[in-house]
Amino acid sequence: MRRAGLLNTVLSGSVLAGVVAAPALAVLGTAPARPASDEAAALTGATAPTGGTAPTGGGTRAPRVVEYRGLRIPVPAGWEVHDLDRDPARCIRYDRRAVYLGRPGARQDCPARIVGRTEAVHVQPAGDAPEARRIVRGGKLATLEVAPSVDHETRIALPDAGVTITGVYGTDPAPLQRVLRAARVTGNQAGGTGGQGTPEPSRTGVRREDPGPPEPSVPGPNAPEARDKRWVRGKGFDTCTAPSLATMKAWRPSFKVTNIYIGGAARGCAQPNLTRRWVREVRDMGYRITPTYVGLQAPCGSRPQQFTAGNAASQGRRAAVDAARKAKALGIPEGAPIYLDMEAYNSRKKGCREAVLRFVDNWVRKLKDEGYTPCLYSSVASGIRDVGRADGIAKPVGIWFANWDGKAKVYGDPYIPDDWWRPHRRIKQYRGDHDERHGGVTLNIDSNIADGLAY
Repeated sequence: MRRAGLLNTVLSGSVLAGVVAAPALAVLGTAPARPASDEAAALTGATAPTGGTAPTGGGTRAPRVVEYRGLRIPVPAGWEVHDLDRDPARCIRYDRRAVYLGRPGARQDCPARIVGRTEAVHVQPAGDAPEARRIVRGGKLATLEVAPSVDHETRIALPDAGVTITGVYGTDPAPLQRVLRAARVTGNQAGGTGGQGTPEPSRTGVRREDPGPPEPSVPGPNAPEARDKRWVRGKGFDTCTAPSLATMKAWRPSFKVTNIYIGGAARGCAQPNLTRRWVREVRDMGYRITPTYVGLQAPCGSRPQQFTAGNAASQGRRAAVDAARKAKALGIPEGAPIYLDMEAYNSRKKGCREAVLRFVDNWVRKLKDEGYTPCLYSSVASGIRDVGRADGIAKPVGIWFANWDGKAKVYGDPYIPDDWWRPHRRIKQYRGDHDERHGGVTLNIDSNIADGLAY
């Protein structure tokens, strides 16, 4: 992974050193005096630098702030700040407390796998952002409500600053809400967005939320006619964020199958490249796709985003509805498979195992109601084996199982019998995160072999 950037500074009580302000990005010493300063200061115990302002009420000094395109954001102690305009390869990770500012690059340097979230904020020009879920005027930020959501994410358009803010949270939206409420519009859009409140066109000339033309009714010139089969055989790879179209083209001679993470409360990476156009063009290259939803995890798993024994059934249904909505937004038609990502857990704990089975049972039933084909990704030694052994539940139609034994074959696995999920119902992830180079481009990936369901 990329270890250093031009702006990779942890903001705490110490002086922020070595930062060069870009025209649209300023790093300021302390928050200016204003009615919301007490709430902003409550975000952090950070002290002002030498020569800074006097402490605010209660003896707490105002927090450090950054300003981007007319939006001033107090940054909590311990959070990182990354300037994507200067470091476009920086991976937007949702498992680290950070503020990301600017346009993400098309070739982010991300690891193969990140699962789980904490609080993070990304501010970017409105014309380059995915479609916002709501519009907020600058004067309303101080009373902004961030309600709990199935995907632990919010996206707001702020026309007074010409930016869109994406915010994610771990288990409780309150810390994210405090950060966003403390932000203020200054009206100084240096580096500009083409006028007050006017979104700047994206570099490609197409807004990110633009679905583009409808999917063609016939395959493109580089797409095999077999792409509309329900299953595929061949080599595949997965990585945390959808690569650029140029990278996908460079890798196509080596791979036939790729994965995309379409949503979920535990999806760990942002997806700036993932649009309807990306899905359409990658399929026209000849790839088959495994859409995957990273929802709440097992109550005995290692991720903090968890369902419980009491709400497993209802959360499984909610995840299915959200996954179907996310798939439709990407132009993935009904009938296509969607894989639920259930990371490894301690299946020896009976209560936890039974909760997982209730979640999967309700995911499968509800996703079928939504018109999609329910599938499951998990460790072969926990989720896959537990579901295969279970009686009285609805089973996923296909599986994608993880067993990093280095063997690129879907049958003959010691954990599950060969008569489960066949024929053409299996994909195996046989090697974990590692670097590979194809067509002159290096990615950190997991390796897969497929004889299973794909779009």
